[in-house]
Amino acid sequence: MALSLGLTAASAEDLPPRYRDASQPLARRVEDLLGRMTLEEKVGQMNMPCLYLRELGATVPERLENSRAFARGTLVPELGPGGGFFTLANNLLGGADRRAQAECFNELQRIAIEQTRLGIPLLQTEEGTHGLMCSGGTVFPEGPAIGSTWNLDLVRDLYAVVAREARSVGIHQLFTLVIEPIRDPRLGRNQEAYTEDPFLSARLAGAIVEGVQGEDVAAPDKTVAGLCHYPGQSEPVSGLERGAMEISERKLREVFLPPWVAGIKQSGALGVMATYPAVDGQPVHASRKLLTDILRGELGFEGLVLGEGHGISTIVWEQVAATQKEAGVMALNAGLDVGISWEEGFMGPLVESVREGKASMAMIDRAVSRILRQKFRLGLFERPYVDPDHAAAVGNTAQHRELALDVAREGIVLLKNAGDLLPLAKDRLKSIAVIGPNADHARNQLGDYIANHLTQEVVTVLEGIRRKVPGVRVEYVKGCNVLGDELDEFAQAQAVARKADVAIVVVGENERKAANNQGTNGEGRDVTRLELTGRQEELIRAVHATGTPTVVVLINGRPISIPWLETHVSALLEAWNCGERGGEAVADILFGDVNPSGRLPVSVARHVGQLPVYYNHTPSKALKNGYVDEAATPLYPFGHGLSYTTFEYANLRIAPREIGVAGDVTISVEVKNTGRRAGKEVVQLYIDDVISSLTTPVQQLAGFSKIDLEPGEARTVTFTVTSEQLAFLDLQLQPVVEPGEFAVMVGGSSADIRLKGSFHVAAAK
Repeated sequence: MALSLGLTAASAEDLPPRYRDASQPLARRVEDLLGRMTLEEKVGQMNMPCLYLRELGATVPERLENSRAFARGTLVPELGPGGGFFTLANNLLGGADRRAQAECFNELQRIAIEQTRLGIPLLQTEEGTHGLMCSGGTVFPEGPAIGSTWNLDLVRDLYAVVAREARSVGIHQLFTLVIEPIRDPRLGRNQEAYTEDPFLSARLAGAIVEGVQGEDVAAPDKTVAGLCHYPGQSEPVSGLERGAMEISERKLREVFLPPWVAGIKQSGALGVMATYPAVDGQPVHASRKLLTDILRGELGFEGLVLGEGHGISTIVWEQVAATQKEAGVMALNAGLDVGISWEEGFMGPLVESVREGKASMAMIDRAVSRILRQKFRLGLFERPYVDPDHAAAVGNTAQHRELALDVAREGIVLLKNAGDLLPLAKDRLKSIAVIGPNADHARNQLGDYIANHLTQEVVTVLEGIRRKVPGVRVEYVKGCNVLGDELDEFAQAQAVARKADVAIVVVGENERKAANNQGTNGEGRDVTRLELTGRQEELIRAVHATGTPTVVVLINGRPISIPWLETHVSALLEAWNCGERGGEAVADILFGDVNPSGRLPVSVARHVGQLPVYYNHTPSKALKNGYVDEAATPLYPFGHGLSYTTFEYANLRIAPREIGVAGDVTISVEVKNTGRRAGKEVVQLYIDDVISSLTTPVQQLAGFSKIDLEPGEARTVTFTVTSEQLAFLDLQLQPVVEPGEFAVMVGGSSADIRLKGSFHVAAAK
């Protein structure tokens, strides 16, 4: 018996730890590994720093060596091995190809697994706003351009490509997927978001999570979807980034939370980044209500909450904590799991706080168990390494580039087309003048959150036009800069315009001035006005004065106020930040090879003084005709966009005409292409709770469908409006459907309503 016991004990010692046994339940694996960790090892896992931080070194070789030490747990004496890294490939590997990226990630994983006591793999995170943000990643159109497609299948495919390119090199989480609604266009970061509307935001959020995570986040072509910035930062005081969000809980729940409900509660997103601002006076990084009670309690979030860059410091900036040490404890207790910056609050001082009894080991264990759970979910303990050959084959493929072209085509919005100037007839043109600072500026065309070192071709508008009409003389003059007045090529611009059959002027945003590295749009680039900057409008006026038919193409990230252009210029094309093949897409639209189908996901103000200008306002805004000096209506309404064909709406059907408070209603409409070209129409359904006990929006998007019709073809589009969509929040902020009439509006935009009807909600018996 003694011998038998001895053999049994010896055998037990030889068995691998339970956490390494993939057959064990996930919870048991987490519990086993957590029980083996020291406090220093636990806090080490809570840090996944950005590789642009100066604390990791001033040069690339220094940062690489320090990254190895951080993975090993020897860089910071107070911490064990680090939990992973944030944006490593883009900031550490420069223009390295995808094979080299995969090999670097594999090397760091081997250090973490083979040179540390417990062998916990690293969790690698990168930005995926509109493409994998490192060399070799396909650059898709950004933000409002994606929203302008109104095509959820296309959005799902786009983000599936981003995840595929990321996971193949060893990246496990994609963040800066900005699902919050655009509520103040002065904020530069709105370039990263998609729409002003909470319903459309929610539908997009669901499609993004489905594309990035799919049904199995451990799959070799999927990653964690990291949604940003919870619960929002797009309506800050004065439109300034990091400005306080002085919003009511009603607005929080009605406007800002719907995309999080869709992305987390309905689609299961496993990543969230806390936002910079304070909401209703409480820094989000220190808010238990937001990070725990609502996020985990109400929405059922099971993934990781990451801080913003230097997000823990916001608690100090807001003067809620006096020191980083205090702020770290507050953030931990609120529900923050991971720090991505070199912030003491989540490093050595947090270890001290636990030993001093100022921070709870239970809270540390809560955060670390979530981190370990994420790594187990991703299958990193079983499959920590990637195949460099596969990584090299997957990035920026012909198929991925073609998808980037498709998204750009569907995201371009034809704002105006007086006299049917567009499409241009290729066989009738002898000369074209291409003018403007954004006609041949690759990075302005791409937007922010792109690789520091681009390795692929970017087709600008100038190049796209030249390829489209190789037999036509195309002359280019820059004319002016996006910013400043130092470049004056107005005379040259007018000269080439006078000789041309048509002038195409490409203007917009985001040239950076070397003196301060500040452009006109993007993170940290907020504005006080929405007009074209520098001398761009002056340039357009000069070209227009020549009498040559003029088309203006906008390359920009935020809605631009262009009332003079709307009045005087014949054709206006909103191309947004249209990605690496955007120039081809613009040319396809200009010359009619593609019929424009983009529709505005935002309202465009006539002037910044109108803000806010979103379409789903309450009735009181429409009580007067407008301002003394300006109309109150937007320059271009939400949902607006023209086509080279025409569409007719008929046969609106609503069934049943009366429902109960828990009932659903089906709404159908027949749409026919009455023009001579095939085209895509975005059929939009809006509803209005006509009489309610509290004020509700005059109209609210309740459904949409993008359909492709041949000339003469008709199709019936059917929507189902659920009781959840009919509800609003009562005085106790509880959803309620009140009996009464609901108006139904169907059309091509929020202002272009073709058919109207109604149904009735009966009181409960």
